[in-house]
Amino acid sequence: MLNSKYLLKTFFTILILISSNTLFAQQASEINFYDNIAPIIHKNCTPCHQPNKSAPFSLIKYEDVAKRAKFIGRVTQSRYMPPFPADRKFQSYLNERGLTVGEIATIKLWIEGGMKEGKSIDNNKLSSTVDMVHFADSQDKKPDLVLKMNNPYQISGENLEDFRFFSLPSNTSKDEYIEAVGFNPGNKKVVHHSRLMVDTTNHIRGIDGLSETDPKVYEFQKTALKDEFLYGWVPGNDKISFPKGTGIKLNANSDFLLNMHYAPSPVLETDQSEILLFFAKQKVEREVRNITLRENDISNKPFLIKAGEKKTFFISKKIDKSISVISVLPHMHLIGKNFRAFAVTPNGEVVNLVKIDNWEFNWQMTYQFKKLLKIPAGSTFIVEASYDNSDENPENPNIPPIDIGYGWGTKDEMFNLVLYYLDYQEGDENIEQNR
Repeated sequence: MLNSKYLLKTFFTILILISSNTLFAQQASEINFYDNIAPIIHKNCTPCHQPNKSAPFSLIKYEDVAKRAKFIGRVTQSRYMPPFPADRKFQSYLNERGLTVGEIATIKLWIEGGMKEGKSIDNNKLSSTVDMVHFADSQDKKPDLVLKMNNPYQISGENLEDFRFFSLPSNTSKDEYIEAVGFNPGNKKVVHHSRLMVDTTNHIRGIDGLSETDPKVYEFQKTALKDEFLYGWVPGNDKISFPKGTGIKLNANSDFLLNMHYAPSPVLETDQSEILLFFAKQKVEREVRNITLRENDISNKPFLIKAGEKKTFFISKKIDKSISVISVLPHMHLIGKNFRAFAVTPNGEVVNLVKIDNWEFNWQMTYQFKKLLKIPAGSTFIVEASYDNSDENPENPNIPPIDIGYGWGTKDEMFNLVLYYLDYQEGDENIEQNR
């Protein structure tokens, strides 16, 4: 015979489950766009999905979201969107994006429940295109200098990828300090990504308009750049801002170099993208500097991935002064697979920087820390990057595979970690950064 206490416990368990499910079903039936979905979309999607931003369509109004609801459901459940390649368990960031399990479930239940609109009765909710665009514009300072490509560039309608270099002279008459930098694609349909570099010699202006495959490019590569990777833009990457009272020095009359990737297009298109520079108005007390850990720092040289080979490279770099890290930017090309970087302090403490388990060439970001990260003098940066040059790699640009080494071209490879930092001052680790 069954124990009476067991029967009583089972009864109450079933009663609780029934009550919970009834309550959950009631809550699910009440999910609507304005009360439940709009706050999720506006926070995580609309910053890119609005007019004149990087995404190809807007997600602002109910009609925008309902029209693509099933697609949104798929890409959020798979965590493909919103894009954020770095492992947020390894380190957290000021500019990180991602939905909670509850937010993903809420979107799913809203779709399954018939995508109820609800009533927009709260004036604080950004429920119209006008309000959202006004809100976004009001959050952004106007740039002090906009550098547009010298001439519109025509992309052929032959459905071929196009990789180009452009030179944009700053023509500044004095040194300035950059407190933030961003990029505006001129044609979102074809601009795939861009990389921003700085040259102070004015000797590379002849690269303007040249294809990556032009032999002349390799001659220009012989000139050392002041910044090899000042900023990288892909859809979804934000402008980067530096802490108040700091900035990157821009020498007078410097040239900016754009390395542009245009996606294949079946029709003729034109592009005239632009760089957005925000200069410090107040006195800059501390200069933002950068360290680029790169191929020359590799401990297991040479930097060559032979045809058919899968290989991991390592960098170990010791620093002799204490620094406060603002952000990190990992960089590889098409056959990169995973990336990890951290620092080991003299007392053995590990400071995690960034970890990407599934490298995505099309989603390269600057990862800005919530607070400045102190890296003490005598610490060692450890960076690891793996590459797959086999025919099993669907991202391999060469089938059959060929040997791949260093180069600016997308079909070449690179191994970089760019760190923006300040010379350490006491209390830096308590400074919270602002976007």
